Amino acid sequence: MSRSAHLLIIDDEPQLRNMLQRLFASEGYAVTTAETGAQAMQRLKAQRFHVVLCDVKLPDANGVELTGAIKAQQPDAEVIVFTAFGNIPDAVRAVQNGAFHYLVKGDDNDKLIPTASRALAKAQAQQQVEKSSHADPFDAVTGRTPAIQQVVALARKVAPTDTSVLLTGATGTGKEVFAQAIHAASAREKKPFVAVNCGALSRELLESELFGHVAGAFTGALKDRKGLVETAKGGTLFLDEIGELPLDLQAKLLRVLETGDYLRVGDTAPQKADVRIIAATHHDLLQESSEGRFRQDLYYRLATFTLRLPSLVERRSDIPLLAEVFIERFAAKLKKPITGVDADVKMRLLNYTWPGQVRELRNVIERACILSDGPLLDAASLPLEVLGLPEQKTGAIYELEQIEREHIRRVLAHTGGNKTLAAELLGIGLTTLYAKVKRFDP
Repeated sequence: MSRSAHLLIIDDEPQLRNMLQRLFASEGYAVTTAETGAQAMQRLKAQRFHVVLCDVKLPDANGVELTGAIKAQQPDAEVIVFTAFGNIPDAVRAVQNGAFHYLVKGDDNDKLIPTASRALAKAQAQQQVEKSSHADPFDAVTGRTPAIQQVVALARKVAPTDTSVLLTGATGTGKEVFAQAIHAASAREKKPFVAVNCGALSRELLESELFGHVAGAFTGALKDRKGLVETAKGGTLFLDEIGELPLDLQAKLLRVLETGDYLRVGDTAPQKADVRIIAATHHDLLQESSEGRFRQDLYYRLATFTLRLPSLVERRSDIPLLAEVFIERFAAKLKKPITGVDADVKMRLLNYTWPGQVRELRNVIERACILSDGPLLDAASLPLEVLGLPEQKTGAIYELEQIEREHIRRVLAHTGGNKTLAAELLGIGLTTLYAKVKRFDP
């Protein structure tokens, strides 16, 4: 057992206290002792414990009543009450006060260690849950370069506020990941995080999706329907691709931001919104507003706090770390013993321009993990667009046609010769695959 298992023994009998201390120390516990209730409370204020073993009769307290005070001081600690005489009412009250178990000295000696072990397991599990619930939301953002860490630092500053945030950057840079982290680090964390892509729906559907509608508002509106503004009540509404929002809906969104009011489609009674807006775009909204395609007043309302996410090329040294994170994720998902990439793949990942940003890197790694048979991803598992002649300084010489031939061979082997599936994995048409196979193996 790890010495991180902390036990507090509360007993005024020196002989029994010392015996219990030796017993639990031999089981691997880090043991602290106290002779009185007051001394015990001092120990509890100074240190965190997993298990507390408490005698019922203490010079200054009753162990049954002390249990409540212990649980109030350290809710995750599990208390085992023990006494020289069995007393059912005391046992009931101890449990009511939060005790894990009630044991009788002598009669239950053989139960002491097993009971403490169960109490320890419960306490450690509860403390792990608490630790997880307090995890840093920005741990979801992978990267150590100054380019990304500067954005994280700014996001931490704005997260606790209710200020609207505008996330800019190329598609695939991780804007929704940032939006979720900002929400999770805010006072709204326990309320909904609702995301919508403003470019994915028609103008009519988008208005209803955002603001809801009443029955009879349009053909097919048979009953009232809540919009996302209402669904996200108390939480955060993430508007992805805000630049695609039609101008008339931009006016409605501006009203939400400025007054907190909105109208459901077909309704005349204003509704009150309680939502934080985080918007994202890959467009230059300032340029769009100067050309009349985006409302200038909405732009300035959203741009109060703007975070520009760097491209993957701007944070190139993060690529190996990101690849490592994705490999760990997909290796576990696919149940494959993949541990990393070989030196050649690392060089190719670093040299590629990544027009699809982090999303493209994730997809490349997922596909490579599907195709890989060994512990390290090699060049044959990479898609053709990532492959290319390395820089001369590496000394490695590859013929692109040989690489392509080997890549297709590996994919066909992986699919068991299924050319339709192989063409899908390769990202080429079936006719093209047949032509390449014929050319490589006439």
